[in-house]
Amino acid sequence: MPYPLLPMSTPYPQLRTLQREAATLASVNHLLNWDQETYMPHAAGDFRSDQQSLVAGMVHERKTSPRLGELIAACEADTALDARAKASVREMRRDFDRETKLPRSLVEELSKTQSQSQEVWKEARAKNDFALFAPWLEKVMGLTRRKAECYGVPTFAGGVKGELYDALLDEYEPGMSAREIESIFTPLRARLAGLVAAIAQSRNKPDRKVLELKFSQEQHTRFCRSVLEAMQFDLNAGRLDVATHPFCSGFAPGDTRLTFRWKTDNLLEPLYCVMHEAGHGLYEQGLPKSEHFGEPLGEAISLGIHESQSRMWENFVGRSRAFWTWALPHAKQAYAPSLDSLTTDTMFRVVNIVQPSFIRVEADEATYNLHVMLRFAIERALISQQLAVKDLPEVWNSTFKEFVGIDVPDDRRGCLQDVHWSFGLVGYFPTYTLGNLYAAQMWETINGHLPDLDDQLARGQFGALKHWLNQNVHAHGREFSASELCRKITGKPLSADPLLRHLEGKLKPIYGL
Repeated sequence: MPYPLLPMSTPYPQLRTLQREAATLASVNHLLNWDQETYMPHAAGDFRSDQQSLVAGMVHERKTSPRLGELIAACEADTALDARAKASVREMRRDFDRETKLPRSLVEELSKTQSQSQEVWKEARAKNDFALFAPWLEKVMGLTRRKAECYGVPTFAGGVKGELYDALLDEYEPGMSAREIESIFTPLRARLAGLVAAIAQSRNKPDRKVLELKFSQEQHTRFCRSVLEAMQFDLNAGRLDVATHPFCSGFAPGDTRLTFRWKTDNLLEPLYCVMHEAGHGLYEQGLPKSEHFGEPLGEAISLGIHESQSRMWENFVGRSRAFWTWALPHAKQAYAPSLDSLTTDTMFRVVNIVQPSFIRVEADEATYNLHVMLRFAIERALISQQLAVKDLPEVWNSTFKEFVGIDVPDDRRGCLQDVHWSFGLVGYFPTYTLGNLYAAQMWETINGHLPDLDDQLARGQFGALKHWLNQNVHAHGREFSASELCRKITGKPLSADPLLRHLEGKLKPIYGL
């Protein structure tokens, strides 16, 4: 292990060693979960939950060991550490203090229940049977609420007391509160709703015929891999597989795995699944894991920043005219002869169609955030117990109608569509919209630094963008908070204005507004 300069008698290298050992064990659990999502036989589900519960308990024991706490305290008093090492120790303290608030029994029970719940969710979703999943969701939410109670309700700047949901949100977006998110989401929803309504009234709509064509998995995979390689995702250090719910897992140095899903009658979903997950994957591959695996310096800052990378590649690159100038000839080759008559302008209009739909991961760029806001409101109510699990479908459907404007036909396309709650991932959903906001704000800065970026994308040259992100986002690990990184990169606090400028600037000309 290439640990630097300080002798092992000093506490920092010892601390790094313990952190790396815990992360190595945790990576085994990540691998078990990846296998469950991809190739594990359904009948293995019960035993897999035992495996994951046991490993989760072992990881928790290592992350809360008294020796780890002693070394963190010793490093906090070590004046010889440089700024990055001090930042790493700061984040280790944060993680240790949170982890030690959780009893091992709860960690093991959560892990086992989440693994079992995931298998039931798959069956319930396939059968469109919420009643099958409801008892498990009730159990997961109860355990997740207990976890939040162990963490405790946080207090924010100025002595402002938060809510129980904030304790869970802090796991994914440190320092952010539900009240702050609500203050961003409420006006954003109003402006997005206005834009979507204006588009709905437009008579200048793109032709949807290309979206009705049918293609094979082989064709989708061929085209998606060509885009993945152009994005410079390292397939020697990663994989691309099929799963029910697309995701990215960065297990360890040299092992970052992507999944996507496909349908015979959907040209665009596989591409944007792959570009989205590849954005996450490039972040994972860009982190300094070889040197700092297991340490905060080798980890992502927050899920909001992580999501900014995926949404940037999916939308700001993948739905641009410049991208399709390069990509359309490759698509025509992969899907020959179905796309032979298409032009770049037609494709640009098609990939930016705005039309309310039921499935979040299939939603267009303008309505996507409305899906996120719905989930934020509902899971916040579930944790506060203002909403009972049994009432979830009814509340989901009525809120969806209010936010998106269409009636949900069934629970499979409603409250059963996402895997997140079966895992107890509460506080995760709002980071998707935060990622869109960070991405838009970074994109304006990037174009200032790379003024010929569109010309590069039109030639299929994505290296300069990837390098910029490697240097300005990925390389820092968790040295800075998300808000600090936003200011460091853009010179401004997070704002919804860049995202709205991006959407309005692109969509209004397409729809003649």
